[in-house]
Amino acid sequence: MASQPIGFLGSGQMARALAFGLVDAGLVAPGQVFASDPIAAAMAEFDRLVPGAQTAQSNRAVVDQSQVVFLAVKPQQVRIVLSEIKSHLTEQHLLVSIAAGVRLSTLAEWIEHRCRLVRVMPNTPCLVGVSASAYALGPKATEEDDALVKRLLSAVGYAAAVDEKLLDAVTGLSGSGPAFVYVLIEALADGGVRMGLPRELAAALAAQTVKGAAEMVLRTGEHPAVLKD
Repeated sequence: MASQPIGFLGSGQMARALAFGLVDAGLVAPGQVFASDPIAAAMAEFDRLVPGAQTAQSNRAVVDQSQVVFLAVKPQQVRIVLSEIKSHLTEQHLLVSIAAGVRLSTLAEWIEHRCRLVRVMPNTPCLVGVSASAYALGPKATEEDDALVKRLLSAVGYAAAVDEKLLDAVTGLSGSGPAFVYVLIEALADGGVRMGLPRELAAALAAQTVKGAAEMVLRTGEHPAVLKD
């Protein structure tokens, strides 16, 4: 279990998925999770999904009570949130940004280089422990930070360190990829229904088929084209 308290600035879908996954994997106790969000409904859903998590009254309070802080707000809100917490950040903090498209150099400038940074692109299947995530270390990040982030992300799926220049491609592939797979599953299921299968059975068969095909790729190491043939 991680010894550091973990904070979430923002309690939207990705923050909830990460927090649930980390608690479910036993890497952090619910009482060591702190979260803030100005939207009451989002905070209520966070509390429902991660019972026992601590609701903070402000972003600053999350930072004050956490050593690892996930920046989980929309890209257009990042600068505003960082301006609120900047003075509360210290060299003991590790700020992990999951805000798509906001570069490490920009984050460092906005917090005046006060703490260590890591930029992460996770995806929502971390909610069920099978995410695909990539992360890039900031210039001040240490080997210990690398190991910690990989351990946290690996608890909810697959994680790999990459050069920051590759994160935009990761965003398009694994960040947005689940939505394309859901379209595929829906299409397969619709085809089954059209041929007379009950909707529930068709959806289950379609989802299991996609899951099985993915496992074949991962376990055999074969190129998908070989398996297709």
